[in-house]
Amino acid sequence: MTIEEIVRTHSNMLYRICIVMLGNEADAQDAVQDTFCRYLEQNKKFTDKEHEKAWLITVATNRCRDMQRLRLRHPKVDLEKITASYEAPDYNEVLTELIKLPPSIKSVVYLHYIEGYKLTEVSEMLGISSNAVKKRLQRGRKMLKLRLEN
Repeated sequence: MTIEEIVRTHSNMLYRICIVMLGNEADAQDAVQDTFCRYLEQNKKFTDKEHEKAWLITVATNRCRDMQRLRLRHPKVDLEKITASYEAPDYNEVLTELIKLPPSIKSVVYLHYIEGYKLTEVSEMLGISSNAVKKRLQRGRKMLKLRLEN
């Protein structure tokens, strides 16, 4: 695949991950752009499309973590802009509460429940154990349940 096809295929998904993790449109766009720049710089050979996709997600989430340390540069984006990137309007309330979760829990919950990755895949992408993924999912569900019931 050419870089144009890769960008077309994965940019929306990467943008959604970054916007959820960062909550800032400008930072999310920068993180996606940096991810594709690293893809070009690495010139890495992948075993299949899923391996390539997982690598892109890993680079994007790592870039988001780096950018969270420098958050003070930009104000937060309005929630309406974030929810507009999702096709289904029923995500809005859940997404609102998901954005408020701590970053470590937010990324695990998003990758597992929104993007549909298995526990082992999330574990590999984020570089944490499967038990850590399970515990963060448990905490995330509990936090979301408490917030959505009120």
